Amino acid sequence: MTKIPIIIDTDPGIDDAMMLTLAFANEDALDVRLVTTCSGNISQDKTNYNARSFLSYIEANVEIARGLEQPIFRQLEVAEDIHGESGFGNVQFPMPKLPVSKRPAITAMLETILASDEKITIVATGPLTNVAALLLAHPEVKANIERISWMGGAAVGGNMSPSAEFNAYVDPHAVEIVFRSGIPIVMSGLDVTHKAFVTVEEAKNILAIGTEFAEKAYHLVTYYLDVIKRTPFHEENYDQVLHFHDVCAVMYLLKPEYFKGQDCYVEVALEGVTAGATVVDYTNRSGKVPNVHVLHTVNREEFVSEFMKAVVTISDKLK
Repeated sequence: MTKIPIIIDTDPGIDDAMMLTLAFANEDALDVRLVTTCSGNISQDKTNYNARSFLSYIEANVEIARGLEQPIFRQLEVAEDIHGESGFGNVQFPMPKLPVSKRPAITAMLETILASDEKITIVATGPLTNVAALLLAHPEVKANIERISWMGGAAVGGNMSPSAEFNAYVDPHAVEIVFRSGIPIVMSGLDVTHKAFVTVEEAKNILAIGTEFAEKAYHLVTYYLDVIKRTPFHEENYDQVLHFHDVCAVMYLLKPEYFKGQDCYVEVALEGVTAGATVVDYTNRSGKVPNVHVLHTVNREEFVSEFMKAVVTISDKLK
């Protein structure tokens, strides 16, 4: 099997950790060349520490580079109310063995992309600040980027405002830069990620694996339940499902047949009460050329099965 060379840009974050689990459990299919950290769910200090701590724990061997501290034009807004002060709820991982790269994220991304004989896919599961900065400063990399698989945005409804998803809301200007880049983009927005859930009963199967890693993974994802109960709004069956938003961005690369979507023209609102809203032209009324492949449906049962396999793979690796 030919491996897909990827760079992962992430802001760990509970579901980011689950995304990293899936990515590093499938090293036969994915060649992770670099991990960079963005500011989003928590501050850059914490996201970089968490990436190094988690990836050290699962015995990954990868460079981890520190990204930008703030969105391009806005003040950083974090989601500690969702992910906990540390970003990992109540779960602790050992001190990281993996060091902070001597290269800042933008330099590391640039050099990794230009040095590759194959086109690189970027998996982004946080605000697009680092990716946008790379494209602005070094447009020459575009020719060697296969695609950007991003968890973010929403065609209908948001989770940060009535119309904006969190990652898009945090840095909408970065979204605009990336969407106008001409690079193929796959958007795993809330429309599909809200369908990519694990039920509370299914989550118990993680715990039943019986390893230390599986126990930590279970307590990570079930931390959401206590958080959701404290929020002023509840979705249907809020106390029975756990959403694995960021996992979709990697799962699509591994199992594109699990998903359905369509090519659409998408713009992002930059200011005001709609800032961060990703406006998806499903009916092509704008007449503009589609710039994003927007996912809207997932085979949930297959999604869950594949994720469970990843937890078992990492568990077996750490025995």
